[in-house]
Amino acid sequence: MAAGMKKLSKTFVWILMGMLIIGLAGFGAVNFTGSVTSVALVGDQEVSVDDYARELQREQRALEAQTGQRMPIAQMTALGLDRVVLGRLIAIAALDQESADLGLSIGDENLLDEISRIPAFQDGTGSFNRDSYQYALDNIGLNEAEFEADLRRESARTLVQGAIMAGTEMPDTLRDTLTTYVGARRSFDWLTVSADNLALTAVEPTEEELRAFYDANIAQFTLPRTKVITYAALRPEALVDEIDVDEAALEQLFNDRSDQYQVPERRLVERLVFADTDAAASAKAQLDINGTTFEALVADRGLSLQDVDLGDVTMGDLDAAGQNVFAAEVGSVVGPLDSDLGPALFRVNGRLEARITILDDVKDELRAELATDRARRLIETRAEDINDLLASGATLEELIDESGMELGTINWHQGSTDGIAAYDGFRAVASTVSAEDFPEVAFLEDGSLFAIRLDEELEPRPEPFADAQAKLRAAWQEQRVKTALNAEAERLATIMRNGESLPEGLSLTSETGLTRTAYIDTAPQQLMARVFDLSVGDVAVVADDTATTVVRLTETLPVAETPEMAALSEAMGTQLDQALAQALFEAFVQDAQTRAAPRIDPQALNAVQANFQ
Repeated sequence: MAAGMKKLSKTFVWILMGMLIIGLAGFGAVNFTGSVTSVALVGDQEVSVDDYARELQREQRALEAQTGQRMPIAQMTALGLDRVVLGRLIAIAALDQESADLGLSIGDENLLDEISRIPAFQDGTGSFNRDSYQYALDNIGLNEAEFEADLRRESARTLVQGAIMAGTEMPDTLRDTLTTYVGARRSFDWLTVSADNLALTAVEPTEEELRAFYDANIAQFTLPRTKVITYAALRPEALVDEIDVDEAALEQLFNDRSDQYQVPERRLVERLVFADTDAAASAKAQLDINGTTFEALVADRGLSLQDVDLGDVTMGDLDAAGQNVFAAEVGSVVGPLDSDLGPALFRVNGRLEARITILDDVKDELRAELATDRARRLIETRAEDINDLLASGATLEELIDESGMELGTINWHQGSTDGIAAYDGFRAVASTVSAEDFPEVAFLEDGSLFAIRLDEELEPRPEPFADAQAKLRAAWQEQRVKTALNAEAERLATIMRNGESLPEGLSLTSETGLTRTAYIDTAPQQLMARVFDLSVGDVAVVADDTATTVVRLTETLPVAETPEMAALSEAMGTQLDQALAQALFEAFVQDAQTRAAPRIDPQALNAVQANFQ
């Protein structure tokens, strides 16, 4: 009995944690007289100040652990979490009141058994230890009487929960209906109609046709909400010419990258290590007489080629074996040779020549890099001066008097990626700027600084006909092809309905026993949904922006009698039973709350939150 109560208790906690406590806003608010020890009364049950503070703290710690950020009480209150905590405690108190009304409780013997099963109260042998019991309770700020009273209430709540939830079953009809829907299968023939099947000649639309298409599809040519923004920017490349890079700095950077510019000769090598030299020599002898292969030797050791691959190595990487390996031809196996793991055979798979770069070859590249880096630092030093100018009333236009500054205007919207709008830093500022904002310095990812001003905000509007010509012509041609594809698909569908043969070069693809969730890569996304709407022999055209297809249903099949479908049906039945049981229990909790008529003390709540850390 105790084990069963413990299992139901865990379920009870999870259900209460997930429930939304509805109707809390309608609870009565009263001020209690005397010393304030509770934040709410639910029937005869109290929600104590200590319980509320503990639950708030537990919720706070859980959120901080989840987000990695401090969660002050003000933020919890703004998110409504204080009411969630209070609602959870009121729900528990309502169930306690219900248990008390029903006279439910557990005896001392069952209580002792429950306490003895808690690992925190046990010693190293698994037996109940009173010292551990007292120590654990002290850590959570409870005495024995409080804890045992809580445990009795929890056990009673578990009995109520079990009485409601145990044995709850959803009718099999719903499970079978859902299983039949999910597992139903269809067989069908289909073909894709592509532009290759069309005999379209190149046609240029007249202005009248374009105008008519433009008017009929004006949504395609509507510009989004746009901000007209003036910006001033200072980029590193604008200052590069002002910066001198001395030869010593070039040489230092070149030397710092010696491993990049001075790359020694390397080999692509695999190494197979053996227990001793005799075993390695025997394997090499078998290779020499073509009695085995290197791959077979690797497999015999229970390894894969990936396990023995050393990648590209220098002669020094191979220690004593290096000279022999580097003298071998590509594709050959050498050894036995000593390695840090023992005698080994080495297979040479490739040769990489040394790559030597001299300073003169990369001097211009390094000079530009150093100059650009110093230009970024120079921009950082000038940022404060430029910000001071803006703060004192200087306009963006006046900033171009500063060395290297550029001035520009952009029509920016959320999809803009051209020019300065290619930078995330610019887009972030542009998305929030308003007409009331004063320009101030911000930085781009490449070290540039910029400042912006919102000149005007344009509502969504049609793109002028003259400006939309390129997009308009492309859309007109696309629509022309799509119309032709649909017409051809309808023609082929008529042929299939009449039982006639398809034109030469076209053939149907047959699919057998597919379910609704089947995916066909080259078909329209809604093909399977349309197939399940058809009767046997029906032919339909299915099209979207990716493909145009003709489909004919050939067979309807029942759910496959497979272990997978049996498991799915069983899991679906279990899930439905659990959903029904949880819904019944939640309804019971709501009813218990309503009958218990919770009353909240706002002053006590405020006092707890005011002293909450």
